[in-house]
Amino acid sequence: MEKVVIIPTYNEKENIANIIEAIFSLQQQFHVLVIDDGSPDGTAQIVKTLQAKYPGELFLEERTGKLGLGTAYIHGFKWSLAKGYAFIFEMDADFSHNPADLQRLYEACKHNGADVAIGSRYVKGGGTVNWPWDRILLSKGGSLYTRLITWMPVHDTTAGFVCYRRQVLEAINLDEIEFLGYAFQIEMKFASWKLGFAIREVPIIFEDRKYGASKMHKGIVKEGILGVLKLRWYSLFKDYRARVKKTQSPGVFPSLSHEEV
Repeated sequence: MEKVVIIPTYNEKENIANIIEAIFSLQQQFHVLVIDDGSPDGTAQIVKTLQAKYPGELFLEERTGKLGLGTAYIHGFKWSLAKGYAFIFEMDADFSHNPADLQRLYEACKHNGADVAIGSRYVKGGGTVNWPWDRILLSKGGSLYTRLITWMPVHDTTAGFVCYRRQVLEAINLDEIEFLGYAFQIEMKFASWKLGFAIREVPIIFEDRKYGASKMHKGIVKEGILGVLKLRWYSLFKDYRARVKKTQSPGVFPSLSHEEV
């Protein structure tokens, strides 16, 4: 199996079984890695029960305490690289990302030249459903702010629905990715872009969660605002590329395509 979907969880008992079943019902096969940060609601136990149904396909990594989105994904990236997966996905547990779109992200990387495929709300064909106006304003404003400050040619900079070729994650020194929440997604895209990997935005419809509570809070927003400024500082006055480069990255210029796959 060449594809694995990483799903970080904290108190997602209402969603986790359904999202796992939805992914395994797809015609294109994916493995699933759930990284649970000690959910007190029993999320991990639900995953353990389902592992009997999907042996060798569904995996669980349990961590003690709520350690942050960024560290969960980095844990998952390292686990997935060690297991030899060629395409590594990020995805939320709450159905805000449609599992059916996994195939479109995969096609973008497998057959259409992308090293990083982003499920994008803010390119033609993308959008949001049932999102309150303040969250839309925060998200769109954050992405515009990031583009203006960093010059990164990505419209949905905070997107959390992403497919990476393993070569991208192998090239990035994951231990140097410092942001944990809102800014983590931005920094991963920034690092990929600075290392010359081809980024493609695939339009998706993002639907607000129906069950469970949002993990967004003021500290995450503050990290995003300050984190973007820090990335720009590194870019202007320090060698950010050298800081995050782990292995020889491809000798290509950053590229971006907005066409739907």
